[in-house]
Amino acid sequence: MATKKPNILYIMADQMAAPLLAFHDKDSPIKTPNLNRLADEGVVFDSAYCNSPLCAPSRFVMVTGQLPSKIGAYDNAADLPADIPTYAHYLRREGYHTALAGKMHFCGPDQLHGYEQRLTSDIYPGDYGWSVNWDEPEIRLDYYHNMSSVMDAGPVVRTNQLDFDEEVIYKSTQYLYNHVRQRGDQPFCLTVSMTHPHDPYAMTKEFWDLYEGVDIPLPKNGDMPQDQQDPHSQRVLKCIDLWGKEMPEERIKAARRAYYAACTYVDTNVGKLLKVLDDCGMTDDTIIVFTGDHGDMLGERGLWYKMTWYENSARVPMIVHAPKRFAPKRVPQNVSTMDLLPTFVDLVGAQLVRELPLDGVSLLPYLTGEDGLKTDTVLGEYMGEGTQSPVVMIRRGRWKFVYSLIDPPMLFDVKTDPEEKVNLAAGLPIPAQLSAAKHISGSQLQPASLPTPAESPRISPRPQRGASSAYPFPSPPRTPSPGKGLPEMPTTTEPAKVLAYFLEEAQARWDLESITEDVLRSQRRRRLVYSALIKGNPAFWDYEPRIDPSTQYVRNQGKGVLDDVEFISRWPRVLQQAANATGTKI
Repeated sequence: MATKKPNILYIMADQMAAPLLAFHDKDSPIKTPNLNRLADEGVVFDSAYCNSPLCAPSRFVMVTGQLPSKIGAYDNAADLPADIPTYAHYLRREGYHTALAGKMHFCGPDQLHGYEQRLTSDIYPGDYGWSVNWDEPEIRLDYYHNMSSVMDAGPVVRTNQLDFDEEVIYKSTQYLYNHVRQRGDQPFCLTVSMTHPHDPYAMTKEFWDLYEGVDIPLPKNGDMPQDQQDPHSQRVLKCIDLWGKEMPEERIKAARRAYYAACTYVDTNVGKLLKVLDDCGMTDDTIIVFTGDHGDMLGERGLWYKMTWYENSARVPMIVHAPKRFAPKRVPQNVSTMDLLPTFVDLVGAQLVRELPLDGVSLLPYLTGEDGLKTDTVLGEYMGEGTQSPVVMIRRGRWKFVYSLIDPPMLFDVKTDPEEKVNLAAGLPIPAQLSAAKHISGSQLQPASLPTPAESPRISPRPQRGASSAYPFPSPPRTPSPGKGLPEMPTTTEPAKVLAYFLEEAQARWDLESITEDVLRSQRRRRLVYSALIKGNPAFWDYEPRIDPSTQYVRNQGKGVLDDVEFISRWPRVLQQAANATGTKI
């Protein structure tokens, strides 16, 4: 079967840390044969990052190609405005059937955002209940992560997460079967978004037993004293209820083993999708993209889950598999999931709307090896739980720079220090103008003492001012030169000069005080709206897939249609099967 435009099968894992995977680390014990094959035959981005290390903000950036502060993607209860284009809008406009199976974390009335069809509901609520409250930073809200995922890690028969992913994969394989049977001439873009290997760290015995006798390494720098952590990490430790506590080594290893098993479970599901493509003759016509929303610290540096800019939390797998279109290769430059929207648009031969905002940059030049814009730059913003002020990040070349109004800056040479042990900015003088926390309340300047759980009402943003125009992020339709407006990158590795370079860019690129004000306004609006909507007769925004059991299979199809239904549902068609056997055309 041939299509004029390629199909796109976009597979997402949740909380999958790229540095731990076998196709990035040859010594990894994690068994992922299907992903390894995709990596061997595809284009692997070895330095791919999310743009916000939290589920919803990362996903909203990925679908829109815009930074969180531009679209109000502040936390896991953010409402992505319905008028912001996504890759699903672009591809649907080009005649693609766009479908989503699984998790995307949409909150608010629009639960489609350009997808023509959702095959499942989401795993998480579609309301504003999981909003963050910077007005009361000392209160640890009851839906925040805690350490039960580690303490209870181990083998299981069933979990909520397994129920969800089993439905996601079943509905996805059925979609592919239905496509070849019913819409064979129309290209599709199917997004399959699993919730594994996201905690809780629990997996069936089938996958748990694959790691029996396997040496499960303890996390690197896992014994880092909490009082030596950077201020943001200290707040995260309090957020996840780990401050002042230690995790038993046996529990740490159990959590990591379950995580490894969950990665293998994800890989097995990827294999199921690949088999359907092969069985239906769609492999050559389908571009497969695999990535994730963010990583997982898994005890590295004494941290768990996400919410920080360290490698395990922020770096994600990214593979583009289309061996008949793109030669297998490794891409060492820094890229991000924000780049996927313009990449998808390029892959299908469409055009971006030049007048609309976009921060992502197409990855097509990396895929083809041809000339094109290659920025080697990732921008990141974090405004979720565990902070009280935006924490921004620039990853460029060998460097990673992290900056906030309320914390000292951090600078890492990821090339020589991949474990980010040495903050090169520590002890360096900071320009006076950077003590700019004057408009931040005193309660936000220091991590509070041990937070206590408390019930709190939980919290539709608007696009906010975002970056200064002095530092436009390179976007092909509008800013042809990645150097435009930027000072020249220092050739030296002298930390003071590199730090000064990034500080200058951060100050010009982000108005963090204005972003902070917008975050607070958004949180307050959503808290008020949520506290009202849960009163009286609540109405829910959660997506409900349209299913009519009365017309499934051969039920209520009318008289005399049994043969027709069986013919339509069979693949290959009977005549096609006979033609294939005899080598004739029909």
